Amino acid sequence: MAIEVIHTIAELRARLASERARLASKKDVGLVPTMGALHQGHGSLIDRAAAENACTVVSIFVNPIQFNDPADYQRYPRTLATDADFCERHGARIIFAPSTEEMYPEPPKTFVEVEGVGEHLCGKFRPGHFRGVATVVMKLFQIVQPERAYFGEKDAQQLAVIERMVFDLSVPVKVIPVATVREADGLAMSSRNQHLTGEQRAVAPLLYRALQEARRSIQAGERDRDRVKESALAILSESAIRVEYLEIVDASTMQPVERIAGRLRIAMAAWVGSTRLIDNVFVAVG
Repeated sequence: MAIEVIHTIAELRARLASERARLASKKDVGLVPTMGALHQGHGSLIDRAAAENACTVVSIFVNPIQFNDPADYQRYPRTLATDADFCERHGARIIFAPSTEEMYPEPPKTFVEVEGVGEHLCGKFRPGHFRGVATVVMKLFQIVQPERAYFGEKDAQQLAVIERMVFDLSVPVKVIPVATVREADGLAMSSRNQHLTGEQRAVAPLLYRALQEARRSIQAGERDRDRVKESALAILSESAIRVEYLEIVDASTMQPVERIAGRLRIAMAAWVGSTRLIDNVFVAVG
């Protein structure tokens, strides 16, 4: 069955009502929210959703209210035709690709803000970003009303924000985390990787190597937070990579920890040329 590309909220709601009626006893709808420019990281989300639901909806919407830099918003790749082929190959049934005017017919006055979880890491350097993310995801949940929604662990802070929003607001959707997909050299797949020059692409995997070193240090018994960070940053010391942050945080709250214990994420954002990349690894201690 060919994939359907739907552009309006009313049409999508009508289509999903028809789909749920047709499915009768097998009603599950899965949602994969994206901004397009899809790659195999997104593919793993769609694969999982298609395996677990009768109907998988992929939203493709470059959300203006989560960009604090207008130039970054304009620069974000928009590749709907190739994205549609990609979604079909991975088993999605419907693409929801609304215009900005469809999602925001008037400048929004209502926002969802998750306190605490979104304040550090990327939240510190991208003010308003997670408010925009939480707002558009809540809007998509209201439009699609999925049983399950799928998010990649590469964007661990985004995932934590959505999980907390769903918990606090009693949203009837199960959030499914999906592991980060990496290139053969370890670089986390990202739509932003296409902006890297050949030389920049060659050094970008150092981000993952630095995170691996921090995790290795913790697993070897190091419990001094600053020494763990120093061991990671040493991997990058001879490169042109500019680190924005490298932090060890609680995996649920995204708060920086003083004591290395429990379920943690070692998270990093760095600039490779003019491209900002993020990555993280998980580690559990004692």
